[in-house]
Amino acid sequence: MTYAAPHIGDSLTGVGNAWKWIGLAGVVGVAASGVLVARDQRQRNAYSADDIRDRLRKRYEEIDTPDN
Repeated sequence: MTYAAPHIGDSLTGVGNAWKWIGLAGVVGVAASGVLVARDQRQRNAYSADDIRDRLRKRYEEIDTPDN
């Protein structure tokens, strides 16, 4: 009768698999962050310089200035 010793890596298979899932979750998180940044950048670029200038002037006019 022969006895086969277990391989060293066999006991770590579950741990290695967990690290693969953690790595995959990290990659998905980075990709999702990139999507959000790109969407925000597109929304910011949707305004022309005149639009931004008009909005800033409107905000400035809405500010209540204290009487000194």
